[in-house]
Amino acid sequence: MIQALKLGLLLNHRTFEGYRVIERTIFKCAPELFKVQVQTFVQKTLLVVSTNFQSRLFSKMGRKFFVGGNWKMNGSKSSIDEIVNFLSKGPLDSKVDVVVGVPAIYLDYAKSKLPANVFASAQNCYKEPKGAFTGEISPAMLKDVGINYVILGHSERRHVFGESDELIAEKTAHALENGLTVIACIGEKLEEREAGQTEAVVFRQTAAIAAKVSNWSNVVIAYEPVWAIGTGKTASPQQAQEVHEKLRAWLKEKLGGAVAESMRIIYGGSVTAANSKELAKQADIDGFLVGGASLKPEFVDIVNSNQ
Repeated sequence: MIQALKLGLLLNHRTFEGYRVIERTIFKCAPELFKVQVQTFVQKTLLVVSTNFQSRLFSKMGRKFFVGGNWKMNGSKSSIDEIVNFLSKGPLDSKVDVVVGVPAIYLDYAKSKLPANVFASAQNCYKEPKGAFTGEISPAMLKDVGINYVILGHSERRHVFGESDELIAEKTAHALENGLTVIACIGEKLEEREAGQTEAVVFRQTAAIAAKVSNWSNVVIAYEPVWAIGTGKTASPQQAQEVHEKLRAWLKEKLGGAVAESMRIIYGGSVTAANSKELAKQADIDGFLVGGASLKPEFVDIVNSNQ
């Protein structure tokens, strides 16, 4: 009987029906002592054969997978048409939120061309509704042209343009107040990782946002180790999961269990079709923010990596 139980679990562990069906059947007819032995065996076997699946099922329950493409300062009308073509052909997993970060000048054009299941996002916006801020755009302007997403705090904004934690937090708060969903980027530089400062950096960057934001329902956090962006180097699935897990624990401690469990924490940093499936298997990785690969047909495979 024990061998039969083991076989049943191996065949059915992916849906957990194996355990439930076996439990109900055995408990109808087995003596009390044997019931205890069977239950202990079943639970231990289930743990061995499906630890990863259990983790993904329960940890990700309720968090819809999210894949964003950040086009950065790339594109023309003709290249956008090519991207729209492969996105329209897809097929794209219907259980995934798909967003592409478009250069500001092409937002309206891209929005008019993208398939209905792909949404255009701005790559930046300012903390004020209007005024003498040459070169900036406001959340109100984005809403006026039908844009509902914005990427804020990307490492290039932080380290090329010198945006501080405080400014990014103020921009995030203002964008949320105006009805945008914010993809808030955080991540450490190589020297910070080598110095053992990864957690301190991402906690500090997130804390700055938490000081300005009370409602997190329209925030997606993108963990992007700066040393892995555009370098071809990718954090291993285990490295990425470790940071995501610790960040979720921080969110639980500081903002409460509801925020921590519902928060989508996505990974960015040289994500490709070749590595996305292994990354997607991790319990606390809820999607990706993709750079260069979002300009190529392989982006479709990345969107579908959680299937």
